[in-house]
Amino acid sequence: LSTMRRIRMVETMNYSAGLVSQSFWFVEIRKIIKLVNDGMTEDEIKNLCIDENLFGAMKEYRAKRIYGYIWNRIKQLDKTMIDIFCTSDIATQKVINLISILRSDRLFLEFMFEVYREKNILGVNVIEDSDVNIFFKNKEIQSEGVAAWSDTTKCRLRSIYINYLTDSNLLTVVEKKKIITPPILDIALERYLEANGDDTILKAITGVV
Repeated sequence: LSTMRRIRMVETMNYSAGLVSQSFWFVEIRKIIKLVNDGMTEDEIKNLCIDENLFGAMKEYRAKRIYGYIWNRIKQLDKTMIDIFCTSDIATQKVINLISILRSDRLFLEFMFEVYREKNILGVNVIEDSDVNIFFKNKEIQSEGVAAWSDTTKCRLRSIYINYLTDSNLLTVVEKKKIITPPILDIALERYLEANGDDTILKAITGVV
C-alpha cells in the first residue's frame, strides 16, 4: 500500500471491538510467517492450520478462527516486513506482531498514541488504570459505536490492550504496576516504518514527539 492510502485507511477505519476474541498469538504467527517465507501458498497454509491442526486447537471451528485472525495480521505485512521479521531477534519479532495488529485496529492504535506515547513523552513511566478508563470515556463521547458497547466488552478490551503491551515487552508489570518499557527499535524496522508512512505507529511505540 502507498503511504497516503494507508494513512487514509487508518483514519477512515471504524472502531472495532474485534480484539476481544483474539490473543497475541506470537508463537502461532511465527509459524505462519516461516511458512510464507518458505514459499507456501495461502491455501497450503490454511490446510496445515485447519486440516492438520497446526495450532493444536481443541475444535476445528477454533482452528479456523485462529487462522482467520492470524492471516489478517499476515496481510498487514509486505515482503520487506516479513524479511525483517525472519532475520530479527525475538524482541523485534514481537514488536512486528504488535504492528500488524495496530495496522488493522484503529482504536488500539489511538490508545497507543494517546496514552502510551503521551505518558512516555511526559516521562511518566507507569500506566494507571485511570489512564485506560479516561481513554475509553473519551472514546464513548467521540463515538456512538463505542458508547453502545457493553461494559463487559470495554473491560475486556482494557485487559487485552495491557496484555498485548506486556506480551510485546512494551510494558513490564512489577508488583501490579504497569511500567512503560519502550523498545529500542531495530534500525531496519525503524527505517522501514519511516519510509512506508507508518509515522503514527512509530511514534506510538517509541514515544517520539
